[in-house]
Amino acid sequence: MHEDQLLPAEPGVRAIARELYRHAKDLPLISPHGHVDPAILADDRPFPDPARLIVVPDHYITRMLASQGIEPAALGVPSLDGTAVQTDGRTIWRLLAANWHLFRGTPSRLWTERVLTEVFEVQTALSVRTADEVYDAIAARLADPEFRPRALFERFNLEVLATTESPLSDLGAHAKLAADGWGGPGGRVITTFRPDDLVDVDWPGWEDRVAQLGAGTYAQFLDRLRERRLAFIAAGATSSDHGHPTAATLSLSPGEAAALFDRARRGRVEPGDAERFRAHMLVEFARMSVEDGLVMQLHPGAVRNHNAALYARHGRDVGGDIPGPTEYVRALRPLLDEFGTDRRFRIVLYTLDETVFTRELAPLAGGYSAVFLGAPWWFLDSPEGLRRFREAVTETAGFYNTAGFVDDTRAFCSIPVRHDVARRIDAGFLARLVAEHRLPLDEAAETIADLAYHLPKRVFQRTVHNGVTQ
Repeated sequence: MHEDQLLPAEPGVRAIARELYRHAKDLPLISPHGHVDPAILADDRPFPDPARLIVVPDHYITRMLASQGIEPAALGVPSLDGTAVQTDGRTIWRLLAANWHLFRGTPSRLWTERVLTEVFEVQTALSVRTADEVYDAIAARLADPEFRPRALFERFNLEVLATTESPLSDLGAHAKLAADGWGGPGGRVITTFRPDDLVDVDWPGWEDRVAQLGAGTYAQFLDRLRERRLAFIAAGATSSDHGHPTAATLSLSPGEAAALFDRARRGRVEPGDAERFRAHMLVEFARMSVEDGLVMQLHPGAVRNHNAALYARHGRDVGGDIPGPTEYVRALRPLLDEFGTDRRFRIVLYTLDETVFTRELAPLAGGYSAVFLGAPWWFLDSPEGLRRFREAVTETAGFYNTAGFVDDTRAFCSIPVRHDVARRIDAGFLARLVAEHRLPLDEAAETIADLAYHLPKRVFQRTVHNGVTQ
């Protein structure tokens, strides 16, 4: 990697960016939102072969290859319908190498190449000719104890890694991490409360999951959710996460909510019920956040399982989701009317719809003390997406109504790479402000350190009733 990768091309601005980047590059990593399996760190076993580590779980990679007609089964993605799945890691790796040209200009190539060079110290460029050489070099590293998950965690300079679990999780991996001194409040690996599978009545199996929660009535449903939130807090959680189709919020009366819940329990959902229940539950979760101090995150706008054939063959979270347009101003008003200026409440808003950054999200963050803007997410988590985000929101929301970078990844080894990309992009943005005499260099240096480390640490800390932080 060139030392100036992603920094501005103009020499004068690049020199300023280099200076600013030095203030951020070695700061510890705060990863407050992600999807790494906590068992990876709890068990601390050697990673599997290079393909199962880098290709199979990464739907950024498998999605691009599927767009060119390469079936996920050929890349080792587990099948739900009995389709034969490739199990030979070297064969999968060779298929990636043969199609590496598809990733030119994409963040997937940037991340993967930097994982190879910086994490696994492989300097050979990936190609058809070098596929086996690169594979063998990574495999040799994976056999070394210094490349086991906990050793890499230390090398990555990770201070906190948040994972994401359903309320139905027994949090067993987190219990093991806590016993080993890695988890729990103040630990290095913490959980995040993600209740989507219990509030989306359209999600197949909802009734069974509610029964598993132990909720026969709506009042019991709320009580069991509060209890599970406390269990998550005991496992270190400082936030909840909500991945709803829209940002809609709604305050139903207890009677209306109970009637809707009962209809769903009997399998008699009426048109609009699912959206109304999800919207109502966002307000209820905000109320719970005021009670227990969990920071609320909202990730709306993903049209889930848009590729029906892919979903039928491989299930959820394998690259079949598509972003949709999202409205926030009217959608969030019921929630913000109740909690938008409550100092005990914080909500971090994300989007897959760039058209709302300037028009809706930045003004909302500037208008409500409880609202913070989350980093560009998923399809927007790229060098250009990160630049557009800063350009779109800074004039209205400033830097300090944003919540810092989140890597939002299942790919453990890409975490330090993704954070470094964000720090380089911020260095370039701030360097331009300095070069244009809009911001003194010392303030820009302070700002980049805040964006990289201090802001996420502050925003995602849990608060309690009396406003004292924990």
